[in-house]
Amino acid sequence: MPGGRLGPGKVQLLEAIGETGSISAAGRAMKMSYRRAWLLVDDLNRIFRAPLVEAQPGGAKGGGAHLTPLGREIVANYRAIEAKTLEAGAEEIEALRAAVSPTAPAREPGKKA
Repeated sequence: MPGGRLGPGKVQLLEAIGETGSISAAGRAMKMSYRRAWLLVDDLNRIFRAPLVEAQPGGAKGGGAHLTPLGREIVANYRAIEAKTLEAGAEEIEALRAAVSPTAPAREPGKKA
């Protein structure tokens, strides 16, 4: 993917758009602003050969957004790669978990250490 990145956050946003039918609702579900969600969608739509999300203007009549066939394909492929990676690295993942101190303080998600 020259010029762009695809990771778990963007895939989660795509899944949330697929579930809610709304960029705004998907952003809220992920605790991000509409602007941030829209910019991420715009970035994704530019990275791939065709848009992953199609949106209709909102307003009083409502709008909406949905994943395109390519969007659904990208999400499915990403999740398949993720599952294979977790399976292939299961021993190493368990070794990392075993190395974590049981008394290590938890930090709030989104806060830097």
